Amino acid sequence: MGNSIEDLKYKFGNLDVFGKIIVINAIVFIFNFVLSALLKWDFAQYFVLPSDFMDFILQPWSLITYGFIHSGFWHILFNMLLLFYLARVATNIFRPKMVLNIYFMGIIFGGLAYMAVANILPGSLFRARGVLLGSSAGVSALLMFIAVYMPDSQIRLFNAFNVKWKHIAIVFVVYDVLRLMLGLNQGGYIAHIGGYLLGYFYATNLIKGKDIGSGFERFMDMFMSWFRPNSKLKTVHRKKGQKRYTNKTKNEFDTFNKQKKIDMILDKISKSGYDSLTTEEKEFLFKAGKD
Repeated sequence: MGNSIEDLKYKFGNLDVFGKIIVINAIVFIFNFVLSALLKWDFAQYFVLPSDFMDFILQPWSLITYGFIHSGFWHILFNMLLLFYLARVATNIFRPKMVLNIYFMGIIFGGLAYMAVANILPGSLFRARGVLLGSSAGVSALLMFIAVYMPDSQIRLFNAFNVKWKHIAIVFVVYDVLRLMLGLNQGGYIAHIGGYLLGYFYATNLIKGKDIGSGFERFMDMFMSWFRPNSKLKTVHRKKGQKRYTNKTKNEFDTFNKQKKIDMILDKISKSGYDSLTTEEKEFLFKAGKD
């Protein structure tokens, strides 16, 4: 039993950040299902996002935690499959932290859009009362980001044919707008649209050279640093014989050149699309995304 637990810990530790997010979502779903079935305890009620602003004040963490709660098997399966494919495309080209920014900012923006509609617009126009749950807003943000920033990037479906992500995004947006107008699950679809808007805004600004998620990333780094144990400072001496290039170590010089090459390739993608890359450039980005 002990070895099995250690094996699971090892496998979890070797997953990338989105692999861990998918596993956490699955564990939360199973845990909530068991508690609901056996103990009749609605564990999720403390983590879903309430539509009423005063209820939200009592559980502000729900603006993020609602993205880890799902209502049913098909709900979580669809969201996690789409997240898996979108994250794989995005992290092959961009820093994992930047992709995380898009995902979690999409969840936050989708949640804010949901609460805004529920508390500002009349109930006769939009029926968004209740609670919001699911990672769809974050997934929607990633989908729109990829569709706008890399409109010609493709996914192979059923190992039979290729479809461009921009076409998938168009289908999803039209579907969500139609369902919203028909009055079906309006709160959920409002959150989707909030995610689409965030993804679009992020991509269009990044094309102009501005990363709108940098402030959010700094905030999250600072927040997470509160939970890290303090470590004593160590004096590090440069090893004898280590080559330097204009005040840089060889490792720093290699890192600088690698980042410069990544920037040049991303600039090429923004101007001509992902498909304009050579095979060598695609392989280089793929390997860089794994580092």
